[in-house]
Amino acid sequence: MKAVAHLPGGLARLAGGAALVALLGAATPALAQVVVVGAKSPVTSLSKEQASDIFLGKMLSLPGGGAAELIDQPESSALRDEFYSKVAGKSAAQAKQYWSKLAFTGKGTPPKEAGGSAEVKRMVAANPNAIGYIDKSAVDGSVKAVFSAQ
Repeated sequence: MKAVAHLPGGLARLAGGAALVALLGAATPALAQVVVVGAKSPVTSLSKEQASDIFLGKMLSLPGGGAAELIDQPESSALRDEFYSKVAGKSAAQAKQYWSKLAFTGKGTPPKEAGGSAEVKRMVAANPNAIGYIDKSAVDGSVKAVFSAQ
């Protein structure tokens, strides 16, 4: 705090608070996310481009499978925002806007929104054409990871 001690009281507290927020933000670990399909799905792996194309409705079927049924995290989820940023190069808000445009023009149906990773996993495990993304630590025998978003 000595570096900001020369600032008037309110500014010194503001600068100190901003430094704390920056420090805490830097310490927040990135979420390790994986794209998952059901354990019995014929899909074994996806490239980043395939994952992006699937979650942006540019690729309508899974490799070697049927029509892709997309399962998304809740709109407020940090996992969702980071996923679209890493995989599609868009914020979650941009992806939502993109899907709204597709739906309005009749060119696509937005992903179903799940209540969280547990529900995504349950929905994906129950349907061989479903695909979603969850935190890597949530993967179990009911689903298999086919792409890791780093």
